[in-house]
Amino acid sequence: MAGLYEKPSETYAKKRPRYPKEWFSMLASLTAGHHRAWDAGCGSGQASVSIAEHYESVVATDVSEGQLRHAIADPKVRYLHTPVDLSEDELVALVGGEASLDLVIVATSIHWFDVPLFYAVANRVLKKPGGVIAVWGYNYDIHPFGDKLQGTLYAAMRPYMDPRTRLAMERYRELPFPFEPVGVGREGEPADVDMEVEMTLEDLAGFVMTGSVATTAREKGVDLEALVKDVMKEVEEEWGDQPTVPRKLVFKAFMLAGKPK
Repeated sequence: MAGLYEKPSETYAKKRPRYPKEWFSMLASLTAGHHRAWDAGCGSGQASVSIAEHYESVVATDVSEGQLRHAIADPKVRYLHTPVDLSEDELVALVGGEASLDLVIVATSIHWFDVPLFYAVANRVLKKPGGVIAVWGYNYDIHPFGDKLQGTLYAAMRPYMDPRTRLAMERYRELPFPFEPVGVGREGEPADVDMEVEMTLEDLAGFVMTGSVATTAREKGVDLEALVKDVMKEVEEEWGDQPTVPRKLVFKAFMLAGKPK
């Protein structure tokens, strides 16, 4: 998984949408304490710096060294590289130890994880009671262009998608989530959460071209740029007269939150 994001990591950091501040306020309201949080699969740190506004310290981990090199600096966030061969005990120790964390979050990356291993670690490091885990994601369902992106583009890209991305494309409905509900979705029924962003047409195209599927397609010699250009031409026709002027787009995101049973 790490290799899919190494080459475009600098561009990736610039093209990802930012998560709403309200999400982090809501999650912080669910935990009993606000001492320490863990952002697992942090990428370039978009969620890490946002959750740091609500917790005294944040440990942010990722398997991609390229992503971490371009992570957003914050005095309350400590970025750590997590090699894929770390054991459960090593990972528990790295992020703080047994029952040390108030909140664990995974922003649009749990579908890449060894999920059983991650859940075992999360159950050990979360405080009991009072600790909460939250995972969320989004896909190409971006209004008002969802039919073009989630429909036409997704169908064309499907041959180059890693099978694990299917969990995100299906809105985490098939993601195991063995935690007690706290009012934000439950296993099999993620909560719908909208993510409003301002984007230019170029921003939207950049978002599409910095995903893992684009990297995979390029490595297979596929001219994905031509495919994306055709779809984006249809989007441009609906965009309006000023494609360089940002407009509001809505990512139809999804979230699950719970506490250890």
